[in-house]
Amino acid sequence: MIIYVTFTTMSKVIHPYSHRLGIIRGWKSRWFGARGEYQKFLRGDVLLREYLEKRLRNNYIADIEIERGGKSMKVLIKTSRPGMLIGRAGEHMQKLKSDLVKEMRRQKVSLPAEFSIDVEEVRSPESNAAIVSHMIEEGLEKRLPFRRVIKQTIEKVMANREVKGARIGLSGRLGGAEMSRTEDLKRGGIPLQTFRADIDFARGRAHLPYGDIGIKVWIYKGQVFDKQKQ
Repeated sequence: MIIYVTFTTMSKVIHPYSHRLGIIRGWKSRWFGARGEYQKFLRGDVLLREYLEKRLRNNYIADIEIERGGKSMKVLIKTSRPGMLIGRAGEHMQKLKSDLVKEMRRQKVSLPAEFSIDVEEVRSPESNAAIVSHMIEEGLEKRLPFRRVIKQTIEKVMANREVKGARIGLSGRLGGAEMSRTEDLKRGGIPLQTFRADIDFARGRAHLPYGDIGIKVWIYKGQVFDKQKQ
């Protein structure tokens, strides 16, 4: 007697960054938490990122990386507008650092004595998904037509030589419609299941009077064959 067994699998959506961790991507928080320190460090990283993302929302922040040593901590902010972030003679950066220390104290998060904030410029903002997401947010919050915003943005992205494919998705009450819906625009290919495919992904949210509009951006920049993690 032959018994046929059918296996059904559910497809799951995996974040493109975590899907490639350890292959072509590295960790955005780098530290070792001894016994009793892991929870404290993780909570501190989450609160620090939330504060910086909210405080620097209009500064085109691409990424925030955190690195801890034995008695030191370094925060690296990647942005396409380093001049606005640093200010004249570094005055904006000094104020940001002092305000961040005060906020962490208020949240009862301890920071080491050697605490520093560094800024790194993103040379190619059109190939960075987080910055492209901020560009779309700005356009939507200025009440520009959403189709024009995503079409002009994806054309700017595809004009970059590094980019092989791009996709932009919007969801919500687009154009102030009564019912929410989704709109997608895609150019080129995006091989999500290929581990060595360099795919940058970011989510955003535009705040409008009739509700928030969700933004998703995928940017494909070719395949990575060397072992250096980005």
